[in-house]
Amino acid sequence: MKKNYPVTHMSCAGCAAGVEKTLKNQPGVKFAAVNFADNSASIELDDKITSPEKLRDAVRSIGYDMVIEEAEEGRKIKEEIEKSNYKSLLRNTIFSWIFSVPIMVISMFFMHNESSALNYILMILSIPVLAIFGKNFFINGWKQARHLKANMDTLVALSTSIAFIFSAFNTFYPEFWHSRGMHAMVYYEAAVMIISFVLLGKLLEEKAKGNTTSAIKKLMGLAPNSALVLVNGERVETPISDIQVGNIIIVKPGEKIAVDGVLVEGESYVDESMISGEPVAILRQKGDKVLAGTINQKGSFNFEAKKVGSDTLLAQIISMVKEAQGSKAPVQRIVDKIASIFVPVVLGIALLTLVLWLAIGGSDQFSRALLSAVSVLVIACPCALGLATPTALMVGIGRGAENHILIKDATALEQMKGIDSVILDKTGTITEGKPVVTNYKWLEDSRSQIAILAGLERRSEHPLAIAIVEWAEAENSEKGILPKITELPEITEFRSITGSGVEAMVGGVKYWVGSNKMVAKTPFPEMDPAIESTILEWQNSGKSIVLFGTDDKVIGIFAVADKIKATSAKAVKQLQSMGIEVYMLTGDNAITAAAVAKEAGIKHFHASALPSDKENYVVELQKQGRKVAMVGDGINDSQALSRADVSVAMGKGTDIAMDVAMMTLITSDLTLLPKAIELSKRTVKLINQNLFWAFIYNLIGIPIAAGLLYPINGTLLNPMIAAAAMAFSSVSVVLNSLRLGKFKFEF
Repeated sequence: MKKNYPVTHMSCAGCAAGVEKTLKNQPGVKFAAVNFADNSASIELDDKITSPEKLRDAVRSIGYDMVIEEAEEGRKIKEEIEKSNYKSLLRNTIFSWIFSVPIMVISMFFMHNESSALNYILMILSIPVLAIFGKNFFINGWKQARHLKANMDTLVALSTSIAFIFSAFNTFYPEFWHSRGMHAMVYYEAAVMIISFVLLGKLLEEKAKGNTTSAIKKLMGLAPNSALVLVNGERVETPISDIQVGNIIIVKPGEKIAVDGVLVEGESYVDESMISGEPVAILRQKGDKVLAGTINQKGSFNFEAKKVGSDTLLAQIISMVKEAQGSKAPVQRIVDKIASIFVPVVLGIALLTLVLWLAIGGSDQFSRALLSAVSVLVIACPCALGLATPTALMVGIGRGAENHILIKDATALEQMKGIDSVILDKTGTITEGKPVVTNYKWLEDSRSQIAILAGLERRSEHPLAIAIVEWAEAENSEKGILPKITELPEITEFRSITGSGVEAMVGGVKYWVGSNKMVAKTPFPEMDPAIESTILEWQNSGKSIVLFGTDDKVIGIFAVADKIKATSAKAVKQLQSMGIEVYMLTGDNAITAAAVAKEAGIKHFHASALPSDKENYVVELQKQGRKVAMVGDGINDSQALSRADVSVAMGKGTDIAMDVAMMTLITSDLTLLPKAIELSKRTVKLINQNLFWAFIYNLIGIPIAAGLLYPINGTLLNPMIAAAAMAFSSVSVVLNSLRLGKFKFEF
C-alpha cells in the first residue's frame, strides 16, 4: 500500500535525509520519500512484511516521530502537534531574546572589561538560553550522535556549547591566559545570539512554510464539518466523518454539500465552480449527481450518499495534490545527496579551520581560531538547500490546483517546461465529445412533424439519434412547437434498417429517418439540387447528415457533428505563440479530421488512427528529438499517454486516462494547458533561483567564516552575524517560493 504520513521534529534537510534513509532500510519498504517543506513521508510498503507501527518505531528511534493515524484523526493529531510546537518555538524565541539582548548590550559596552564579576553575570544570564530555551538543539544533536548521524541541530549544539565552555573556562580560570600574556576573552553573547537568531529564523520559516500549503487548506475548507442526516424520520446533525454510504442527507439553501451522492427528492441550482470551474450554477434534479464541496443555491433537496470520506471526488483531489506536493523533482534528488553529506563536510571544514589557524598563527591565535571554527559551524545552512526545491514545488502544485490543473507528481511539473510538441486527441479533447445538431433545414411545416421525428429517433439505437432527440426537445421547449413530444401519435410497424436508418407507420403514413441510403429505398423523384448542394456543403465540413421524410418527399435535413469546444482554437493559438507545434490525432475519417483541424487552427493532423498509431506517432516525434506532451481523454489514448514525456488527461474523460496521465485538467478546458506550461516554467525558474542562492550563500559564507578575508583586510565574521545570515537564508528561500502564489497567468 502507498501512504502519506506526517513526520514531526525535523529541523533541516539533513533530518529529512536521515528519516528517509531509515525508512528505506526497513524490511518491506518498497519506496520512501521525505519532504522537509511539508514535514511528510510518502511510503510504499508491503503490509505483509511491515506495518506503519514498525515504521513509526524506527523513526522514533532516531529522534523523530511519525503520525500514522488515519484520515481525519491523523490530520487533527498533526495539527495539534504543529500548534504545540509553534507555541513552544514562539515562547522559546521570545524568552531567548529577552535574556540575549542584555547579554549583548553588556558585552558591547564592556567589551574590554575583564571583570570576573561581570563575566559571572553574563554566564548566569546565558545558562537559561542554552539549558531551557535552546535545549532542543542539544537533545536532538545528542540523539543524532547516538546513531552516528549529524544535522543542523548538531551544528548549533556544537558551536554554542564550544563558545559557552570556552567562555566558562575563561571565567573560572582567567589566569591561564593572563600568565601567557593574553586576554581571557568570553563569548557568551555569541553563544546566546546564535540560539536566538536560529530560533527566530525557524519561527519565521515555520510561519512562511505554513503559507506554502494554503492551496490544500482552501481545498479542505470546501467541505463542511457536518450535515443534516435523515434518521428514522428525524433530522440529526452528523459529523462528516460519521456519514455512511446510503444515508439520506438534507441540504438547505446556501449550504455546502457534504459528500458525493445522487438526488432523491427536490431540485436546486448548485454552484460547482470550485470543482468544475464553470461559473454558472447547474440545475440538479432527481437522479442527478452532486459533489462534496459544491454549494446549494436557493432550493432544498435530499440526496443519498454514494461516496464518503476519502472516496469523494474532493478528497481524491486533495489526496492527489498532497501526494504531488510530497513528491520529488529529479533536481531534488541531487540536492538530497548533497544535504545528506553536508553536515559531516561542514564539521570537517570547521575542524580544518581550527587546525589551520593554530598551525599558521600558533597558540596566540587560539581565540580567533575558535571563533572562526564556530562561525563555520553556524553559517553553514542545510535548510536553505533543503527548502529550495520542495517549497517552490508545493506552491506551484497548489497554484495549479487552484486553477483546476491537477499535477500528479513533481517530475511532470519540472518536465512540462521543456515541451515543444503537443499532441491532441480530437474527440473529447478538442471537441465536446458529444454529437449535437449544428444545422437543420425544414422543407415542410415543422410544427406537425417534429414530434414524429423525435418519436422515431427515441426508438433508434444509433448514436446520432440521441442528438436529434435532444435537439427536438430543446426546440419544443424554446419555441413552444406543438404538439408536445410527450403527446406523440401512435407509432406502429417500427423497423430498424442496419446501416441506413429507421422507418415506421404514423397515422397511416410511412415515415423514415436516416442517411442517404434511405433516400435510395424510396420511390419519390430525385432530390432538389439546392438541397443536394446544402447536404454536400455540410458533409465537406465534416458533419454527418440525417434525412427525415415520407415515401414521396424529404421533410427535413439535419447536420450532426461533435462541436469543437469554444476554447480549443484559443488554446491552440496560445500554444503556437509559445513556439510549440500542435498535432491532432483522431480515429475519425479524414474529412471530419480536416474540418476540425482547420477550425481549431491546427496544421498537422492524422486521421483514422488506431491506439497503436497514436503511440507510434509519439515515438516518431521523440526520435526527432522533440519533447512531447500527449493530451487525451479515452481508453484509446492510454498507450500514447504512457509513452509521452508528459501526459495530460481531460477531467471529464475515462478513469484509465486519468490514472496514466501525469496531469489532469479538471474542467476539460484546453486553455489550461498553456497555463500548465507557463506554471512549469515559472516554478522551475524559481527552483533554480533558490538553489543558486542557497549554494552561493554556502560557497561564499563558509570561506568568509573560516577567515579567508583576514589576511587581505583583517575581516573576521562574528558568530552572531553568521547566525543571523544563516537564519535569513532559509527564510529568504521560502519567501521567494511564496512569490509563485501571487503571479498572474499571461493567458
